[in-house]
Amino acid sequence: MKKKMDFEAAAAQLDEILEKLSDEKTPLSDSLTLYAQAAELIAFCDETLKQAQIRIDEIDAALDARRTAGTEEQ
Repeated sequence: MKKKMDFEAAAAQLDEILEKLSDEKTPLSDSLTLYAQAAELIAFCDETLKQAQIRIDEIDAALDARRTAGTEEQ
């Protein structure tokens, strides 16, 4: 992927590709190109979701630390 893309745009593009791949009229050569594009998009989405999970874990840990600090003061 050459241009900067967000998760939602990548997922939408992946949906479009999957629709084309499921069309029996799509020639094999086009299918191979679409498959390669889909693989890149899947990898991008997977990495984006992993980074989001890391951020969620960090937020949860910070909230837990704040709660623990609040109960120790009482």
